[in-house]
Amino acid sequence: MLNFSTLRLRHLSAVLLVAGVMSGCTLAPTYERPAAPVETSYPADAGGKADLDASSLGWRQFFPDQRLQALIAAALENNRDLRTAVLNIEEARAQYQITRADLLPNLNVSGSAARSRTAASQSLTGQPYISNSYQVGLAVPAFELDFFGRVRSLKDAALATYLSTEEARKSAQISLIAQVAQAYLTERSYAEQLLLAQQTLESRQSNIDLAQKRFDVGASSALDLRLSQTLVESARVSKAQLERQRAQAENALTLLVGKKINELPAAPTLSQEQIVTDIPAGLPSDLLTRRPDIRSAEQSLLAANANIGAARAAFFPKISLTGSFGSASSTLGGLFESGSGAWSFGPQLSLPIFDYGRNSANLDLAEVRKNKAIVTYEKTIQTAFKEVADALVARGSLDEEIKAQEAFLTAQQDRLKLTDLRFKNGIASSLDQLDAQRDLFSAQQALIQARQLRLNNAIDLYKALGGGLNENSEPSKSKQ
Repeated sequence: MLNFSTLRLRHLSAVLLVAGVMSGCTLAPTYERPAAPVETSYPADAGGKADLDASSLGWRQFFPDQRLQALIAAALENNRDLRTAVLNIEEARAQYQITRADLLPNLNVSGSAARSRTAASQSLTGQPYISNSYQVGLAVPAFELDFFGRVRSLKDAALATYLSTEEARKSAQISLIAQVAQAYLTERSYAEQLLLAQQTLESRQSNIDLAQKRFDVGASSALDLRLSQTLVESARVSKAQLERQRAQAENALTLLVGKKINELPAAPTLSQEQIVTDIPAGLPSDLLTRRPDIRSAEQSLLAANANIGAARAAFFPKISLTGSFGSASSTLGGLFESGSGAWSFGPQLSLPIFDYGRNSANLDLAEVRKNKAIVTYEKTIQTAFKEVADALVARGSLDEEIKAQEAFLTAQQDRLKLTDLRFKNGIASSLDQLDAQRDLFSAQQALIQARQLRLNNAIDLYKALGGGLNENSEPSKSKQ
């Protein structure tokens, strides 16, 4: 037959379990997602030729350049900013687990021993004596009965913060991939312009040798010779500038990647890059699920909403329980003998009466922070809409710019050929030849830069639409 102490233990355990599991109605406001403060469509054509949208298109398929793929893979492994984002996730997860543990009572094993001497003046017998006390058992520290949902609201806030941090890490990954790709294209653009400057310098160096010979025999003036020299020195200046710019671009790329990588596949030219440039943008409402930064902002809003529930619960009574069950004896050997059972049960209630406005201020603070979170969420959506809209507007104009720049370069090449022919026949002056050579070099550089801008625009759109989370594409679905 169960004794009285065992029944008490079972009753205490049942009370604590029911209180921990069933308590916790929350006073947090009912969450309603704010309306997206953007238009229902983009101001430019949002269509595209790609089979997959940006969020499903893996970055290896978007960037087929194997050299760039190697750099992105290394950056995802070594970039310090991304490592910090991952550690922030671990920190938020641990904080959530700590808060969640407060929903259920803790159970500890405790044991104690004490030995004391009572003076004769305090003894009932008038004689001093030594007493011993031994205790062992299970104890439940102060456990809050979450009747008003304070602990549960804090747990919900911690969970939302953790999820927000996870989405922030995804957003950091997308940004990192885009930054690596654009830094790589910048380095490649400077490399191509540097090669062009070297070739131009060599060509102009040979021309000045010919100009010097013509001057020596009196076939040309000193002005013609000086004009040729200005072309050479101009090319030398461009070469020096591009060498510096390329070196700085390489340093920026190394910083993003996290380490220097020496053995890489050969790099194609910008005109040979096969980056996917025609991806569909869809509707602005799609950004709410595609963009991790928007999801992160919404989770922060959910956390602020839950904190209001915790602030409201502070106005209500706080009830906590402590309890213990075990054995006590004056001798160590008697701890487990019959009749040595001992238990304690102590409820405690605390009701705020006067706190000089502390709870009211905490509630006001929680509501203000929620309003700030709403503003941040709406601003994040507006920023995402602008980034996609800007990329779509630039997509068509940059295509036209490249076509026009290619036609302009062809015209400059033909102009230089005709000018050289006229100069050799004595019809055109050396100044006309100088202008034609200078304009051709500028047109060649401008075409390289325009191709870089077009590729950067494709990366901007891919990033703005939430692309870059997957390494490989999902299987394509047949179109109905």
